[in-house]
Amino acid sequence: MSTQPLAAGRRRLPLVPTAALLLGAVYCLLPVLWVLVASTKSGGELFSTFTFLPGSGFADNLADLTEYRDGVYWRWMANSAFYAGVGALLSTAVSAVSGYALAVYRFRGKETVFNILLAGVLMPPVILAVPQYLLLAEADMTDSYLSVLLPLILSPYGVYLARIYASAAVPADVIEAGRMDGGGEWRIFRTIALPMMLPGLVTVFLFQFVAVWNNFLLPYIMLGDDEKFPVTLGLYTLLQQGATTPALYTLVITGALLAIIPLIVLFLVIQRFWSLDLLSGAVKS
Repeated sequence: MSTQPLAAGRRRLPLVPTAALLLGAVYCLLPVLWVLVASTKSGGELFSTFTFLPGSGFADNLADLTEYRDGVYWRWMANSAFYAGVGALLSTAVSAVSGYALAVYRFRGKETVFNILLAGVLMPPVILAVPQYLLLAEADMTDSYLSVLLPLILSPYGVYLARIYASAAVPADVIEAGRMDGGGEWRIFRTIALPMMLPGLVTVFLFQFVAVWNNFLLPYIMLGDDEKFPVTLGLYTLLQQGATTPALYTLVITGALLAIIPLIVLFLVIQRFWSLDLLSGAVKS
């Protein structure tokens, strides 16, 4: 019996997942390509030329966006960087400590706490947004930077990832050896466990940064002063005004393109350190 048909079938089999991945990539990247092309068009070109035909107005769009309300767009970008950067750092720190404690220590109610965290992972953010607003309103903290930052510090998904990674990356024998050498619990966590958990924490930071950068609902509920808006909410207000002032559509599209760039740069930078951390962890193991 010839094995040639079987070999040919095995060679053709990877074409199916490859085609599916290519279709997924096109589905995800096509809107980005549209934003990239549309940002180069002037207001007249945007509605009168072929969709994927580049225009000649990118420089003018960028200048108009910068001049709009004395550069409020760049204030929105700075606010987003602040919310995402500080929020992701604090959330990663809380996730690291919480995940390590759930992975290493034994205490009553540990599994109950973990199950509650899993329930938090499955709960849509929209369910929590209104109660969070009411709580912060009682504390007279709405319409402030803290009203956006505080709800972001605890991430159930981040704690879940940190716990899973700590269970796999921090051997119990290493912790016991540190205790036998006279190290305190905080010192063991800071000098032994934290470096081992670093690749997982980089992932938590990346996920949380992207989630906060793209967050719209929480700032929409909490903030009233547009000087404190993140870029997502700021672009939404521009889009709403575009219904009566179509010239603002080009500003929205150009602003959306610029808002993507920090995420791409962050991913490329973190991916480099991510690879180095994974290699370092493998060597240490």
